[in-house]
Amino acid sequence: MKLTHRVRQLRTFEALQHREFRLLWSAQAATSLVTWMDQVARGWLIYELTNSPVQLGLVRGIQAIPILLFAPVAGSLADRYARQTQIVVAHILDGLLHTLVAVFILTGQVQPWHLYTTAFGSAVVQTLLQPARAAMLADTVPSTLLTNAIGLNSIGFNLARSTGPALAGILIATYGTAGSYVVQALCTLLALLWTMRMRPSSALRTSTGHQTPLLQSVLAGWTYSWQNEAVRIGLLIAMVAALCIAPFNTLLPVFARDLLSIGASGQGVLLTAMGVGALCSAFLIASLGHQLPRGILMLGGVLLYGLSVVAFALSSSFPLSLGLMTLVGLAHVSSHALVQTVIQTYTQAAFRGRTMAIFHMNQVVFTLGSLLVGALAALVGARWAVTMMGAIGAMLMIGLAIVQPRARSLR
Repeated sequence: MKLTHRVRQLRTFEALQHREFRLLWSAQAATSLVTWMDQVARGWLIYELTNSPVQLGLVRGIQAIPILLFAPVAGSLADRYARQTQIVVAHILDGLLHTLVAVFILTGQVQPWHLYTTAFGSAVVQTLLQPARAAMLADTVPSTLLTNAIGLNSIGFNLARSTGPALAGILIATYGTAGSYVVQALCTLLALLWTMRMRPSSALRTSTGHQTPLLQSVLAGWTYSWQNEAVRIGLLIAMVAALCIAPFNTLLPVFARDLLSIGASGQGVLLTAMGVGALCSAFLIASLGHQLPRGILMLGGVLLYGLSVVAFALSSSFPLSLGLMTLVGLAHVSSHALVQTVIQTYTQAAFRGRTMAIFHMNQVVFTLGSLLVGALAALVGARWAVTMMGAIGAMLMIGLAIVQPRARSLR
């Protein structure tokens, strides 16, 4: 207990001194672990059942549809009703879905359509969960600790990204895919219990009410996000990164097998290097917190992200590519976390659910970017496709800094 207390006293972990944030952080870390475990287990199971690489892609692609269709509605619900209740409902549904898959596997009845249906259901649940949880985050800590809190969330997410796939792999090898889904259901139960233990203040309970029609509420959120200059800038930066730069990950197997000749194990090492960079970046953000000049660092972070991806694409040396992937992870997380901080800081509490729902729609933009980089790779090759898109993303950041001078002064 003394060690835990000392850790919380460190500047990096300052937000963890607040009980409500500590519970919310724990729940989010558990669900992040589930997300990464599910990526491995669901992909393994669908390939085991179908032997089809095409269906591997389809079971992932179907999860982008609910984000596109329901994210604005989920954000509006988070602003109209109690956010804690929305999160609790999402955890219950998610746990039931993971339990259902485990039962199908254990009874020998699992079919591909079960995986497609539950993948779609899980994506709906995540779409419901994300804006409510992100909006609730700002209510659990003082405004001066918001950057620190988001940095800590990023640490939890990247720790889950490092451990979740490995844990899923061990469970699958030992107990089969059912073992992974049982553990995923248990982790979701823990997240539910931690969320229910929260004692939200009146600020967390309040909503804008539901007298306004839902569609009008959704449109009001989009209008507010566009008219609020700081929020608009943050969203534009996030969308540029998601469309032009982040999709390079889609072609990573091509680089590993054909361009760097390092195979699947080498690809794993590249992803590990990216994870190390992301984790270092998250620690820096959590440590420096509210002192950061967020506008400059967000623009600079995405600019560095684009340039480091371009350099990675042009590299033919594995050691150099490894170092560049660390830089990619560092730049990606710094820009992503800072963008989220800016959006939450400059958004009124009554609109926070809707602005965060729009922010999370960058996952749909990422899917579009992945399709685009894949099409470009078919025309000009993977190396030049990634180079072109990374360069465009970097140039758009420079253009945004010139056209929107306010972006440079955001704190």
